Amino acid sequence: MRYLMAICSSLIFAALQAIAAGQPAAEAAAAKPATPIQEKAVTYLIDNGPKLAGAILIIVAGLLAARWTGQLIMRWLSKKELEPPVRMLITRLTKLLVLAFALVIALGTMGVNMMAAVTGIGVAGVGVSLAMQGVLSNLVAGLTIIFTKPFRVGEYVEMVGVQGQVEMIELFTTTLAHPDRSKVVIPNRKIVGEVLHNYGTIRQLDLSVGVAYNTNLPDTVAMVRDILKQNPRVLKELTPGVGVSMLADSSINIAVKPWVKVSDYGAAGAEIYQAIVERFRASRVEIPCPQREVRVLNGQSTKVQMGG
Repeated sequence: MRYLMAICSSLIFAALQAIAAGQPAAEAAAAKPATPIQEKAVTYLIDNGPKLAGAILIIVAGLLAARWTGQLIMRWLSKKELEPPVRMLITRLTKLLVLAFALVIALGTMGVNMMAAVTGIGVAGVGVSLAMQGVLSNLVAGLTIIFTKPFRVGEYVEMVGVQGQVEMIELFTTTLAHPDRSKVVIPNRKIVGEVLHNYGTIRQLDLSVGVAYNTNLPDTVAMVRDILKQNPRVLKELTPGVGVSMLADSSINIAVKPWVKVSDYGAAGAEIYQAIVERFRASRVEIPCPQREVRVLNGQSTKVQMGG
């Protein structure tokens, strides 16, 4: 709307100048003489005023048609099984085509030589492309991501030293939602060609708990599995990994690896650890602490570390 107001203001100003140009010769002689450039501009506006008005109307109609076409295309694409970036790309390209078509018609209405205009646009495009290599590389990389689909919105990924849940895939950047509720914006050219770890929409917790060597392992493992079964955040359709992972100095370490949704990753680990501690205390399952044994040899004390 600001551009339309500016165009209308310029037209009104040009009309006032045209009216002033038609005043009697005595008043014109008394007025300040106009420069050649102003005379040429006023003459052009007077001679081509209707054409300029028609071109402005065509551009305004093109803007309205582009907006209406974009909304129609977006509603139609929302019913298709397409990724949000693909729908956005198709909608924007459609709007650009409508605007370009309206601009061509407007230039033709003004009497512009289209062949010369196309040549000038081509030359300008080469210069702009050289000056915007980084932007164009992001655009090409964005199109590659959109159509090859190495990851999708909602999946948890790790790449270029950062990780997070994919929140938005645009033509130039990809936005990740970090677990600490911050956002990571990555230029698309940094993603294409790099190592990508895609966790999908679920993640596997890597928990561990140590028990004493005299513990009844089958009962303890069954107890841990029951804890996981009762936790609502643990996915029941995937069998969690529970078993002995290490024979440490003072404990037998049991690995606990359930599957949870990406959004439950942080909370699930804390809940499972708390449930394990409470159940072990109630069942008198010992979680040993690091220990040190002191031996006296030949009147001298020697410390022998038994646990880390």
